[in-house]
Amino acid sequence: MKQEIQALEENETWSLEELPKGKRAVDSKWVYKIKYKPNGEVERYKARLVAKGFTQMEGVDFHETFAPVAKLVTVRTLLTVAVKRDWHIHQLDVNNAFLHGDLHEDVYMKIPQGFGKQDDNRVCKLKKSLYGLKQASRNWYQKFTHSLLEIGFKQTHADHSLFIFKENKIFVAALIYVDDVVLVGNDLSKIQATKDFLDRRFSIKDLGHLKYFLGIEVAKTNEGMVLSQRKYTLDILEDAGMTGCRPSSFPMEQNLKLDMCDKELRVDANQYRRLIGRLIYLQATRPDIAYAVNILSQFVSDPRQTHMEAATRVLCYLKGTPGQGILLPKEGETNLQAYCDSDWLGCPMTRRSRTGYLLLLGGAPISWRTKKQSVVSKSSAKAEYRAMSNAVSEILWMRWLLSELDMAHVGPIPLFCDNQAARHIANNPVFHERTKHVEMDCYFVRERVDSMEICPMPIATKDQIADVLTKALGANSLRFLLCKLGV
Repeated sequence: MKQEIQALEENETWSLEELPKGKRAVDSKWVYKIKYKPNGEVERYKARLVAKGFTQMEGVDFHETFAPVAKLVTVRTLLTVAVKRDWHIHQLDVNNAFLHGDLHEDVYMKIPQGFGKQDDNRVCKLKKSLYGLKQASRNWYQKFTHSLLEIGFKQTHADHSLFIFKENKIFVAALIYVDDVVLVGNDLSKIQATKDFLDRRFSIKDLGHLKYFLGIEVAKTNEGMVLSQRKYTLDILEDAGMTGCRPSSFPMEQNLKLDMCDKELRVDANQYRRLIGRLIYLQATRPDIAYAVNILSQFVSDPRQTHMEAATRVLCYLKGTPGQGILLPKEGETNLQAYCDSDWLGCPMTRRSRTGYLLLLGGAPISWRTKKQSVVSKSSAKAEYRAMSNAVSEILWMRWLLSELDMAHVGPIPLFCDNQAARHIANNPVFHERTKHVEMDCYFVRERVDSMEICPMPIATKDQIADVLTKALGANSLRFLLCKLGV
């Protein structure tokens, strides 16, 4: 706690003043955390002073609060590009990041608990941001952005948290996720110069080669790079008391249709929500559980016994595959491929279909999604076509991102769909009974086919990788598709 106060004072975070008339001071509290290494050892004990930002008043203590963070799709794409081109991949952490943001509003805070003197009625007038303030992340993001722009980096439009420096043959990219920064590039001296500049400006902790980022473990092998969340998976199992359970070979029973189960016993909603929330983040490297988690997350408002049993089945599957992750291969082409699929009328409660799509860059899975469609589809062709439309949107964004990373794609991107009717609608200007309700999607996809940006391709149903995202598969089918997927 003393170290934290000392750091705040050295940073000139506040000045002690009398509280002006008509103003009120927000309170603060201490938050204690134990930082662990990837192998579970204690790295350090940390105390952080956090302002009680929930007592701030909009328009008085803060105005705008939005600040972008890197999308996990961008993280996977950047790492795949770096592995393919054999670039250096480094990581750094900014010490007390939020404390560097400049405040534009007059915010007063009570003296931190344990450090006030008796009969001292002064308060802290904040000059810099503090953790917990509503605008803290926005102010930090703006300060960091201006600093990178100063030294020649340019902000990409595809993802505002990705910054790129290009000069002759030098290429360096910086990706920021709050106070964690990943630097990749082909010039080690420029990466080091960027680190030195940031250290002078903010005080950073150089973590060297990327090993552990946002709970994702990064391991370099001869074949490429493996991303996994082994420690996070084991923490989930321990938290749920399932470390001794019998492993399962697939995450969800085939043909299982879950509904609201109104007549069954309720389970602990907080426990269920906590588990599903953690499983949602586990999808960052586990496309194999995306479908099961998508189904289970529908019931977080009122979970019942059957829902908890299905969630337990997912934990049993994780017990058998705790270190499973995705491989970003070094060898091979850098071609982009996409797969899309849907399960027609898959939801037993609303009869809506489910969209699933998956993008591979040079054999590495970089983007996947499973989501219930917003309207009911009257035919399987319509459901598949809506899935195709969502996949095309992601492909267009991915082409944009890759062009910013100097990996522009020439020619159409193959989009594999196992529905013949959907492919016909995309290739031919045909409107009939099955397509009159999807006119907008029709034009959107067909325009991209005509402009040679995508090319719908046939694929056998048994080889459709996107089935992982739309169906509960048996052990053999799941294993077969995951091998093709690079998991």
